Amino acid sequence: MNFNKKHIFILTTLVMIISMLFTVIVFADGAEETIPAVYSTAWALLPPIIAIGLALITKEVYSSLFIGIVVGALLVANGNPVNALNTMVKDGFISSLADSWNVGILIFLVVLGIIVAVMNKAGGSKAYGEWAKKKIETRRGAMGATFGLGCLIFVDDYFNCLTVGSVMRPVTDGHNISRAKLAYLIDATAAPICMIAPISSWAAAVSGVVEGYNGLDLFIRAIPYNFYSLLTIVMILFIIVTGIDYGPMRKHEKNAKENNDLFTTDDRPFENAVPEVSSNKGGIMDLVLPVVILIIFCVIGMIYTGGFFSGTSFIEAFANSDASVGLSTGSLVSLIFIFIWIVARKVLSFNDFMECITLGFNAMVPPILILAFAWTLSSMTGALGAAPYVAGLVEGSAAGFKILLPAIIFIVACFLAFATGTSWGTFGILIPIVVNLGGTISEDMLIIGISACLAGAVCGDHCSPISDTTIMASSGAQCNHINHVSTQLPYAITVACVSFVTYIIAGYTQSVIALPIGIILMIGTLLAVQKISREKARA
Repeated sequence: MNFNKKHIFILTTLVMIISMLFTVIVFADGAEETIPAVYSTAWALLPPIIAIGLALITKEVYSSLFIGIVVGALLVANGNPVNALNTMVKDGFISSLADSWNVGILIFLVVLGIIVAVMNKAGGSKAYGEWAKKKIETRRGAMGATFGLGCLIFVDDYFNCLTVGSVMRPVTDGHNISRAKLAYLIDATAAPICMIAPISSWAAAVSGVVEGYNGLDLFIRAIPYNFYSLLTIVMILFIIVTGIDYGPMRKHEKNAKENNDLFTTDDRPFENAVPEVSSNKGGIMDLVLPVVILIIFCVIGMIYTGGFFSGTSFIEAFANSDASVGLSTGSLVSLIFIFIWIVARKVLSFNDFMECITLGFNAMVPPILILAFAWTLSSMTGALGAAPYVAGLVEGSAAGFKILLPAIIFIVACFLAFATGTSWGTFGILIPIVVNLGGTISEDMLIIGISACLAGAVCGDHCSPISDTTIMASSGAQCNHINHVSTQLPYAITVACVSFVTYIIAGYTQSVIALPIGIILMIGTLLAVQKISREKARA
């Protein structure tokens, strides 16, 4: 077996980390094996930091996540390798894959993959691509259409990522837009749009973790202060209009435009896949109608789980919905209706439709694997007490820095979401803490603090290579995952820096006037970046 430098680096890093962990455990009190010796300390953040660092260095996500899981299991088991193995398998992989929420998401992913395969095999995607090539004549138009479709699909970020990617990929490919750029447009539209849409799975999740207040009311009032989400939209529009690219993205876009190479790097997901034979009987409606059916039944599924058909109002039903059950139920019902629509018209035969089940499942294997690793890593981090450790940092900072509280919450939320790969888990941890501060701060500051928590959760999730949304954006664009993360990171950091400054302004003004100031700062920053980028291009 040949080992290149990347493999040697990974193995060496693993040996060094394990050695270091055993050194730490030697000084721990071994009397209580059920409690990690490093519980609720900075060590709790080591596994995700290692996984993220290795992923960015080696450009390989599976081994990086696995090493992070191994390190986490050893810490949880206080260095006992046998207990660590049991923890990793039983409390990690099995527990994560047995979780009802996670299973619902996996069902939704698989069914969505099947629906996409059906649309492709029926000829719907091909027909739409041919139509779009005639109607969308420029790169700017293709990027704008991708952004517009992402805004329309605001119900759920998972649904957004995979649907927008499958629909717009043929269009962006036709205009030589790199897969990394498509992945960024998908990812930057999905979570930020869902986070400012009152009728979405994100609004429901936020409402469910707020106690003592009307959760949906707080969510709506926090929208004007959700600077990261709003400024990300400003940035996307600026990029589409001006065509600016910087950082690693500039290399990918230049290569796509000049060399007709959509991937740039050696890893080219799906490039050599055998093209599916599409039916000649399909039309644009075989793409549009399945998407519409899917949206309708996913919304119905979500409000059903919230008790809408038992007399609960639509808004309350959405706020109390179970997104996992609603999306998986809605997608399964949608698949049945799509089956009737496609087979009854003889666009596809019964056997051809059944073949799409395997095709769709196979297409979802990579994101399912990464999600399984990411969920297991998250469970290891949770068992190590990362949440109470970060919560303590927030509470300790809040007392002496009330004016800077929104900016502090934003940074902490960014870090926690980046390290754990979950925005929902982040605001689930931090929002109750912010709400508990309600008696010591003004109502306006409470709203701004909650919005800072939500914005930071989206930002950290947006940057993290172990985030499920980021993984699905890569899958939807059929882009190398690490390419997506590395090209998106400079853009996300730019918005994060402007958002941080804007939260400082909001802390002082405690007024929505901070939003227009933030937009001006965002545009000014992008103009400066554009000027610097052009000067570098001339040099």
